[in-house]
Amino acid sequence: MLKHLARATLDLLLPPHCLACDEDVSGEGVFCVSCFAAVKFITGTVCGQCGLPLEEPAPLCTGCDWAPPAFRTARAALVYNDAARRLILPFKYADRPERAAGLARLLLRPGAPLLARADLLVPVPLHRARLARRGYNQAGLLARALGRMAGRDTLIDGLVRLRATPPLSELDQFGREQAMKNAIGVRGGRAARFAGRTVLLIDDVLTTGATASACAEAILAAGAAAVDVLALARVATQDDD
Repeated sequence: MLKHLARATLDLLLPPHCLACDEDVSGEGVFCVSCFAAVKFITGTVCGQCGLPLEEPAPLCTGCDWAPPAFRTARAALVYNDAARRLILPFKYADRPERAAGLARLLLRPGAPLLARADLLVPVPLHRARLARRGYNQAGLLARALGRMAGRDTLIDGLVRLRATPPLSELDQFGREQAMKNAIGVRGGRAARFAGRTVLLIDDVLTTGATASACAEAILAAGAAAVDVLALARVATQDDD
């Protein structure tokens, strides 16, 4: 009762805003009407491995058929379009960590099968220089919030960026793979936490899967049984930014 009273008082003093804009809404973690109409939830046929939306039903997309990634299954909540950018970029770059809980709720439905079999949630890491500039790892905030909602263990510092990488948005698939080669490792003293466990890797945006695959390789090398991936948004074409 006290918790509900506190929430009602907070909503009165600071009305909740839409996840993607400053429009007042009925409660935390929801969209206003216009933003809800603009976001595109991934609900149709997707690649059985990387989660890429497909126009025609098929077990795998062409990329996974030719060169399967290291992770087992990836899923995302939204197509990464302009509406998704307005949702994610302020959280990622504009010092809006308070959005983590509302954004994490978007992962509960598409991530339900992955969460059900996950033993441990781990975020994609930032390089220490980028973390110092930003002040927080957005994937870490998502993983922590989602872990609380789903009742799953979370290891925020399980992975480490061994070296800085160039902006991947400027690279093609091959360039991304080369940039991420040997760029991710398991943090010292954390390998035992992965051994024999099913790990769910958390990130904000999944593009080609190069970063997720590099993370999965490091986790599997530490003895994990399997690695799945869950992201807020998925780039809908392999050559998109």
